[in-house]
Amino acid sequence: MPKIHVVRSAQINAPVSKVYDIVSDLGQWTPWSPWLIMDPDAKVDVKDGGKFYRWEGNRVGTGTLEVISEDKNQRVEFDLKFLAPWKSEAKTWMQVEPNDGGTKLSWYMDSSLPFFMFFMKKMMVAFIGMDYERGLKMLRNYAEDGKVHSSLSFDGVRDYAGTRYAGIRRKISTDDIETAMTEDFTALGEWTGQGNDVTKNVFCIYHKFDIVKGVVDYTAAVTFDELPEDIPEGFVTGTHTPTRLLTVTHTGPYEHLGNGWTAGMYMLRNKEYKGIKRYHPFETYANDPHSTDPKDLITHINFPVK
Repeated sequence: MPKIHVVRSAQINAPVSKVYDIVSDLGQWTPWSPWLIMDPDAKVDVKDGGKFYRWEGNRVGTGTLEVISEDKNQRVEFDLKFLAPWKSEAKTWMQVEPNDGGTKLSWYMDSSLPFFMFFMKKMMVAFIGMDYERGLKMLRNYAEDGKVHSSLSFDGVRDYAGTRYAGIRRKISTDDIETAMTEDFTALGEWTGQGNDVTKNVFCIYHKFDIVKGVVDYTAAVTFDELPEDIPEGFVTGTHTPTRLLTVTHTGPYEHLGNGWTAGMYMLRNKEYKGIKRYHPFETYANDPHSTDPKDLITHINFPVK
């Protein structure tokens, strides 16, 4: 059977003892769980003094997590069981160690896939790794500030009139996306005379995520009723035709936007709505990141649906 091994780490500016107490008490997992944020109606039952945890939800399925071994302020081991929509088991553990005046937390998983799913190994490792990364970012907030700076609202479906646009298309590593998008929106602001304010008719289309290779293909663009004649060389143009949009709104720093994207993709995967493959999802922005506290940034993530 194809083996899966996943590990992700994060630096947390909190004492080892505090981080250890959080991860060893399953009663403290709910605020920063990368799965529960996508399924706010999921039911969670914590027992045995925070050592046993059961969840059940329409999007996240059903399963249990149990603490099976503890090495105080060093390592916690868990037994993870998925009960629905499919059955699977995994061994997971977390290690904490002093690092740079705070704590290095590492989150591991060992599991396996049925033999006939061998071709999905790299994709499964990438998906689980992304979930771990989202969780570690929220755990960092929780340990350092006492709360998670990421929340979602599920805004349902609305009609979208469509638009024309001009912008900058790139295919780059996901590690470089923050720098690249900053450059792109700066260039768009200089061209349109909007300066740094990205809230005025600006959006970003995500044509493709390759999570295995860590590559994203996107267009940062400005919308127009009619395209101007002075479009800079190298810019692309296009048209969004009218459609319906499923919108997930994220409030918080952009580093947590993966929560909103993953939630929307889970909703489509679970067939709550039927997506339109030829029509790529996109973000719009409700406030200016240059003048807004990152905790208050509002981003609308839009998925075209039938």
